[in-house]
Amino acid sequence: MELPSKYLQRAVEEMSSLPGIGKRTALRLVLSLLQQEKREVVGFAQSFIDLIEHTKMCKTCHNISDQEICGICSNPNRDKSTICVVSDIRDIMAIENTMQYKGVYHVLGGVISPMDGIGPNDLNIDSLISRLEPEGALEVILALSATTEGDTTNFYLYKKINSYPVKVTIISRGIGVGSELEYADEVTLGRSIINRSPFDLNISN
Repeated sequence: MELPSKYLQRAVEEMSSLPGIGKRTALRLVLSLLQQEKREVVGFAQSFIDLIEHTKMCKTCHNISDQEICGICSNPNRDKSTICVVSDIRDIMAIENTMQYKGVYHVLGGVISPMDGIGPNDLNIDSLISRLEPEGALEVILALSATTEGDTTNFYLYKKINSYPVKVTIISRGIGVGSELEYADEVTLGRSIINRSPFDLNISN
């Protein structure tokens, strides 16, 4: 796509590098920005600069945060004995929207996927294991997507955690096989958490 300005060309290329945005959509978005007041566009750009410069990953759970420890981990009203394991930060947002969970979280940063070159050492698994005893964990909830990679990761985590005096549970399969957690509706996801079951029962089934 040949554009009349090298600056427009670069802006479109940068915009189209984002997930789910093709060249045509990127061009439409960039042209829309050009039609805005300069102060609005500068404010828009500054919000992303601030995001990169000032946000952190929580040292405890790897959630996004403005502080060293995120608001969930530092909240005295959260149940620290229950840790919900998710693959992505977006999954925390989805579960929080259900208002059915009062424990804490742990973000793996992905799932085991040999096809994509992602192994256990590429995920935040060791930091999960290191939390179990200091935080007095009584239950670890596996809330990964119902995919082959998610199931593989669930089983790996179960084998790692099983030697600890911690109950390992898994959210119910109200979420369709192959579905990503973030796309489940709030009611379905909330019920899946409430109706979670011991992981070893799912193995035998």
